[in-house]
Amino acid sequence: MRTLGLPVATGHVGVFGLFRLPLSAFVPGDLLYVYEDRGRITGLARIERDSLRDEWTVVELDAIDDGTAGDIRFRLVQRLLRDASKRGGIRFHVACADEGTNVELFMQAGFARYGEERILYRPTAAAEQGDGAGSGIRAAVPLDSVALDKLYRSATPGPVARLEDYHLHDWERQGNHWRVPRSSLTPILRFADLEAYVEEDPNVPAPDCVLTGLCQIGVAKEDQPHYIRIINRPEHDPSQLIKFGLATIAERTRLRRLDRAASAIRSPRPERGLISVVRTYESPLDRRLEEHGFRQVASVSLLMKEIALRVKEPAFARAATR
Repeated sequence: MRTLGLPVATGHVGVFGLFRLPLSAFVPGDLLYVYEDRGRITGLARIERDSLRDEWTVVELDAIDDGTAGDIRFRLVQRLLRDASKRGGIRFHVACADEGTNVELFMQAGFARYGEERILYRPTAAAEQGDGAGSGIRAAVPLDSVALDKLYRSATPGPVARLEDYHLHDWERQGNHWRVPRSSLTPILRFADLEAYVEEDPNVPAPDCVLTGLCQIGVAKEDQPHYIRIINRPEHDPSQLIKFGLATIAERTRLRRLDRAASAIRSPRPERGLISVVRTYESPLDRRLEEHGFRQVASVSLLMKEIALRVKEPAFARAATR
């Protein structure tokens, strides 16, 4: 089988546990394509649709590798792009390992590679000391949208920020099961309870608000690792925010265990661990996570295709005299 290879199959975290989900996990907006050859299914593509941002994400792209896998997968991609043009799709995302002609296939279909992510895994969700008290860490609220946008742009290169094209109303939804900023692991977040926390700069007096970091966590509801994502200003040390995120996940996990015990459920689940992503331009954030027990398990490429035309708004120009 030739797949996207996201992420590598290793130990507790593997492609079968993260992205190969039963049909009962689908929602009405998802799409599933199959390739049939002489009455036999030889290829499959699963698409997640975000109707609010008109974005499509290729979550799975598989084909039996009997010599024609590359052609089958390319045909599936072409078909979903044709269907998207009729359904109002604007942006198409995919994250894949740079192997098995994955990147070449999508670039042939008009996708552009705009970044790389390291996938980091921590085998245990045990808490570290860090409750956020006195450190300026609090839950994100809609009024943080402007400060969050500034934080994101301070940590993200301009070309990437223009491609991802987040707006203020995207940041207003933080902490309300909203999956911005996206990552290669965004599709699994629909199966987690999401929360978002921000860290304020203590040197900036009220009422001004300058954020130094964003911590997005997802406590898994399925048999998947918990999720933590950090967006951080380059000059700021995110260690306290990481500790707070780990402690929060551990507390949420403990409360769920108590709920199951109170409901007389006696089916213990294995330790899921935690998973995170760091883009290459976000270094040294990856080293700070490694200091807290994370290790790299995969490296993936981020690709995007946009079919909308970007038109500059008219603007006044200074009049000149000869």
